[in-house]
Amino acid sequence: MKLITAVIKPSRLDAVLDAVTEAGASGLTVTEVRGYGRQKGKTEVYRGAEYEVKLLPKVKLEIAVSSDIVQQVVDAIAKAANTGKIGDGKVFVVDLESALRIRTNERDAAAIAG
Repeated sequence: MKLITAVIKPSRLDAVLDAVTEAGASGLTVTEVRGYGRQKGKTEVYRGAEYEVKLLPKVKLEIAVSSDIVQQVVDAIAKAANTGKIGDGKVFVVDLESALRIRTNERDAAAIAG
C-alpha cells in the first residue's frame, strides 16, 4: 500500500478528482492549504496598494491506494493538474504501513478498497 500526497492548484481540483477516480482510487481526502515552492509568492494590487502574498492557496490531496495502481494514479494526477505554468504542484508517494476501517475493523488492503 502507498499513500499519495499531491499539492495542486485549486482550479485543477475537479479535473484531478475525475482523473484519480478513473485511474482506480476509491477514496481521498482534500484539504485547503497555503504554501509556496519556486514561485515564492506573488505581488497583487488591492485598492491601489501593492502587497506581497507569500503563501499561495493550494489544495492537498491524500490518497491511499494499493501498490499495483500507484503509477496510474500518479500519472492521472500529473496529467490533470498540469497547466504548464509555475506552481502546478508536486506529488509525493510514501509507503503506507497499515490502514484500518474503523466501522468494520477491516485492515490494510480491505480497509482502503471501495
